[in-house]
Parts: sequence; structure tokens; C-alpha cells
Amino acid sequence: MGCCRAGSPCLTTPRLISNAATRCLRPIFNLCYIKFPRNYTSSPTASYSRRRYNPEHRRQLSSAPDIVRHWVEGDALSTVPPQAERFTVVSYNILGDRNMSKHGDLYRNVPSNYLDWNHRKRVICEELLGLNPDIICLQEVDKYYDLLNVLEKAGYLGSHKRRTGGSVDGCAMFWKADKFQLLEGESIEYRQYGLRDNVAQLSVFKMHEAQSGRLVVGNIHVLYNPSRGDVKLGQIRFLSSRAHILSEKWDTAPIVLAGDYNSTPQSPIYKFLSSSELNLMLHNRRELSGQRQCHPSQVLGLGREKGILFVLMDRFLNSSWSEEEMNVATGAPKSHIALHPLKLNSSYAMVKGSQTTRDDNGEPLATSYHSKFLGTVDYLWYSDGLVATKVLDTLPINILKKTGGLPFKKLGSDHLALVSEFAFLEGKIEATEEYAIS
Repeated sequence: MGCCRAGSPCLTTPRLISNAATRCLRPIFNLCYIKFPRNYTSSPTASYSRRRYNPEHRRQLSSAPDIVRHWVEGDALSTVPPQAERFTVVSYNILGDRNMSKHGDLYRNVPSNYLDWNHRKRVICEELLGLNPDIICLQEVDKYYDLLNVLEKAGYLGSHKRRTGGSVDGCAMFWKADKFQLLEGESIEYRQYGLRDNVAQLSVFKMHEAQSGRLVVGNIHVLYNPSRGDVKLGQIRFLSSRAHILSEKWDTAPIVLAGDYNSTPQSPIYKFLSSSELNLMLHNRRELSGQRQCHPSQVLGLGREKGILFVLMDRFLNSSWSEEEMNVATGAPKSHIALHPLKLNSSYAMVKGSQTTRDDNGEPLATSYHSKFLGTVDYLWYSDGLVATKVLDTLPINILKKTGGLPFKKLGSDHLALVSEFAFLEGKIEATEEYAIS
């Protein structure tokens, strides 16, 4: 676990803002299929089966509607005092260039010019600068300095943590230098704790113009492997515990945890995040993330019965946990209860959206779409001391379907950026009992 403080050489400094730059600039009974609202209709013949690329496909894409996303205000907005300090956070898996090249089968229907990094970099930076967020948390970043060259001209500072092992991508965090001061920074290398080569970032900020506006921000890209729910739980548990320790160190500062959690809203891992605990004995390790039933055809109902049967059979055939797997998940030998010390809410679940974009939990119907996945794995979690005042709603499934798969003309990744505005609350609710990290 690395640590860097303000003034450290691992941080970057912003250059003068350039106007020109700003202009150019992925359990049992908890399946991943989207539970659509009752009045949602979809063609029974709709299919997301992948086709070989042909010249007609690009012409079909040209008729697709414009990508338009709308801000949605939460009910809590009316209770927030006008003088309350507010800030916006983006969480965005931008699709690593090398990852895209290694998994070309996921993007066979996407025109090659939409996959080109120069195109995607321009689209991603245009989107970020247009959103003008205060804090940006990115995952799958393998061209960090390409992004930094643009964002620092717009007044952002940045930090980057590359994954260990053979992968070149990692997590990156940027923040507005004129709004936030970095008090402390910490990076997590999960390899040190037997939790694979994934990494995470934690930063403690202070708002320049606020007397008590301290904030802890986490950024994580959880392991993808759907079968290793034990590792996913271990990574999330460790990040939560470290965030809690930093929060306590800095006067119980509220927390935002951004990232790609590679777990769906119907999954036990989502339940773990939202309820702070999970009994492993009630779930199959291979089904903790809910990813297995997220093929686009299954999402829209095709082959759903087969998927249910598979999960039921898998529960009885493969539900046992080894002592080592439980230890990885819980961090406590011989314990089958995974715990984390935070009381968390998901910003999108707390701000109601359109029935065409949200599931029954309030989460987006989809934050990622390619030939083998259609669903939600990205979140912005926040703790006591904050309230989500508004979010940038995601896209309806029918709009995503018309793209033929992401990236698209104005979407530079196979994920959608999540954006939330938060406000500080004057009174802070005491955090739950602290759990030791092991």
C-alpha cells in the first residue's frame, strides 16, 4: 500500500487553462437479467446476437438517435440549505486500449474508427470537460498521460495507480485544483494481501472555500472473474476498511466510493455493499457477482428459463466454500460472515429516474454494453455526512440497442460515465463499528 501527500512528485500540477483545449477536447435466485418496470415493452423478437461486420452496419448506425442524457434531481435537494457545499463526481471505466485490442470479439459490430484510441480519447475528454466535474475517477486507464495532457490544461491535478502483474491499465483520479486541496493520498495493491493484481486509490480532500469540507474519495476496479466472488468481496471489504480508517483520521470525513464493481444490482455483492454484511453460507461463490446471466439475449428474456435452471443446479452442485475462500472473502479465519464498517447508499438508487432507464432497485438498467454483457456494474456509493442531490441519468435500453454496441460515435467506452452531485450535511451520523483489517 503506497502513500503520497500533497506536494509529492507522484502528483501532477496543472498548467494554464486553455480555451482551445476545453473545446477540443462490467447468488442464488439473484439473476443478472434486468427486471423491467411493468409498463416497459420490448419487441419479443429483439435479439442481441452478434453478426459479422458488414458495410451496411455503419449505415444503420448513422440513423441511430443522438445520445442525450438528462440530469435528475433527488427529493433530498429541497432539504439541502442553499449555503451547503456541493461537488460533482464522475466514475467512468474508459476501456483500456490494450484490453480492447485483446478482446476484439466483444466489439465485432463496432466500426474500427470508433475503437481507435485517438477517436476515443477525444470523445472521452470532450465528455469529461463538458460535464465539468469537480472530481473524476477513472478505471482501465492505460494512457494516463494522454488524458493528463488535456485535463491539466483545464485546471485538474491527477494521480494514477497501475495494476500489478502483466496488465498496464489501472485507476486514475483527477480533481479541480482551484476547488480541492489534497491532504493525503493512498494507493492499494491487492497483490500484497493475496487478492490478485487489482488496485485501488484513496484520497482525502479539503474544499478550499469551506471550513470543514473534508472528503474521502475511493476509486476501484474490482476483479472481473465471475467465479471469484471471494476475491471480489475481499477487495471491496479492504477498500471500505481503509476508507473508514482515513475518515476517522480526518475528523469523520464523509466518503464517496466510485468504481467498476463488476457486480450487478441483483447480486449478493451489491447486498453486501448496501447492508454492510453477507452470510457466505447462503450463497454460491460462483454466483456472488450476478454476472453470469448478463448476456444481452438473457437480459431481454431469451433463454432466461435455461439460465434459471442452470443457477439452481449450480447452487446444489457447487455451493461449498473452502476455508481459504472464506478467509479471502471475510479476512477472518473460520468466519463465514463478511463485514465492512461503512453505512453506504448508492447515489443513483437514491435519486429516482425514468422507468426507461432504471430497474426496480432504482439503479440504471445498464451501465455497460458489448456483445457479451448488458447490465450495470458501475456505482457511486456514499456515506453519512453527504446527500445525493442529483444524478446524470443513463440511457434507455432501446437507445443502447440501436448503437449496436459500445463504443459509439459520441461514447468513447463500452461503459457509461456515472455522474452525481453531492452536498455536505451539517450533522454527521456516527459511523458503524470499526472492523479490523486482516
